Amino acid sequence: MKTDDLINMLSSGPDVSAPKMPTRRFVLFIALGVLASIVIMMTTLGLRPNMAELALLPAFWIKMAFVIALAAAGWMTVVRLASPGVRTAMLPALIAAPIGLIWLVAAASLVNAAPVERAHLFWGETWHYCSSLIAILSLPIFVAILQVMRNLAPTRLRLAGAGAGFAAGAAATLVYSFHCPEIEAPFIGFWYLIGILIPTALGALTGPRVLRW
Repeated sequence: MKTDDLINMLSSGPDVSAPKMPTRRFVLFIALGVLASIVIMMTTLGLRPNMAELALLPAFWIKMAFVIALAAAGWMTVVRLASPGVRTAMLPALIAAPIGLIWLVAAASLVNAAPVERAHLFWGETWHYCSSLIAILSLPIFVAILQVMRNLAPTRLRLAGAGAGFAAGAAATLVYSFHCPEIEAPFIGFWYLIGILIPTALGALTGPRVLRW
């Protein structure tokens, strides 16, 4: 949105709503970003060879439900923060709900596990690079979201940038899940979340500059 367009919209009165988001363009840019992330994952990491076996385990579907819920929350966050005058009060609860649930599952897993197994449930086998890979895979999605938001009218630029980073990180986590061998809730609830928070912090830092209009 151009500055003059926003001024005209606001000067028309309080009953005038923000222009509708260009859905097709939004979806196209995000789809291209996700596709780029998938290509990077497939060419550098690849699918888990035992994906069919993992899909038989309840823990796998708990992981997938968690990352899908975060990706959906990320989508809603971007949609609402991209335009002025849209209510955002429900966004914290939308994001916190899946995180709180996975932490509850993680706590139950740790309590019920034998003491010698608890460290492995948390650290897994890939803790030293899991979060970094999620952050790397989020970059093309992050760029795509920012490109769309620049053509809209976000007013809280730091928050909008953080929302773009969160959405990108959540979507990248979903992509990465098809490679990652980890399925235990304590690992997922911490290291996956760290991977999402990296682009979120990057968005908060760069949002005021990149999204300025």
